[in-house]
Amino acid sequence: METTPTTSAIPEKRLDRTPRVVVTRRLGPVVEDRMGDLFEVSLNATDLPLTREQLIEAMQDCDVLVPTVTDRIDAELIEKAGDNLRLIANFGAGTEHIDLKAAAARNIMVTNTPGVFTDDTADITMAGIIGVPRRVREGVELIRSGEWTGWAPTAMLGRKLGGKVLGIVGMGRIGQAVAHRARAFGLQIAYHNRKRLPEAIERMFGATFVENLDDLVAQADILTLHCPSSPKTRHIIDARRIGLMKEGASLINTARGDLVDQEALIAALETGHLAGAGLDVYPDEPNVDRRLIGHPNVMTLPHIGSATREGREESGMKVIANIRMWADGHRPPDQVLSGLD
Repeated sequence: METTPTTSAIPEKRLDRTPRVVVTRRLGPVVEDRMGDLFEVSLNATDLPLTREQLIEAMQDCDVLVPTVTDRIDAELIEKAGDNLRLIANFGAGTEHIDLKAAAARNIMVTNTPGVFTDDTADITMAGIIGVPRRVREGVELIRSGEWTGWAPTAMLGRKLGGKVLGIVGMGRIGQAVAHRARAFGLQIAYHNRKRLPEAIERMFGATFVENLDDLVAQADILTLHCPSSPKTRHIIDARRIGLMKEGASLINTARGDLVDQEALIAALETGHLAGAGLDVYPDEPNVDRRLIGHPNVMTLPHIGSATREGREESGMKVIANIRMWADGHRPPDQVLSGLD
């Protein structure tokens, strides 16, 4: 899809007062203290997601809104925003929860914090890539239940990683970071992307480009998803594509819950077509389907891909930098475009 830049949303001159900033979730003491030093800031002491009515109220009387992925900032909310709101400084890289075109129409700039959580998310992805074939969750449960009877030659047999094909859907920053890690485990890297990577990068990762997603899905012993959420990618892994996957393959999703048709995934797990799954995201968070929780070889994590102290603080400092640049009348370094490409 064609990408259209936002209107400037930059003050004609620096603000003649301290920016009024509303933060929708707790961002940690280091970030919040720094915001308090620089801005007139309103914090969410409860750390519970704001209701729709609370978001509307917050957007009525601030210059800057700092939302997170738990806040749905749609066109209706943006239309009800006060005249002073001119910057939505998102905490996090993903912006699918913000109607970018509606923001542009109101001359409201949107910024994000890209690149901060790349390594953190790749690390948690590797936990699934290793843990699901080796049945780590099942082993932990066996010990905790007190039912383990000791080592045996045929007990808890999983699948080795070396020589297996890791299919990566989305070869951006995170996909490449996963490929870098996976090579050390002897995995063969195949990937599907909107655009093929330069040959030099492919050589660096030992990665093979697969133009057709169906072909990649059919080749992969482990399939991992690293693409953004959009109308085009919703249920990109549906019943048909899950049916193309190898018997005993694994699916890892640390990107967005709506990339996978959850009912189709559960059906494939229950029939044994898929050996297991590693999930850090879900279509109806924080609700997690009990069938996933109950499956012995599904690693269900509570959306912790970016949950490191270092990463969260760095993301908060990027938010602050974007606000300061905007308030000083300059274009922030992390302005987001209004179109979804």
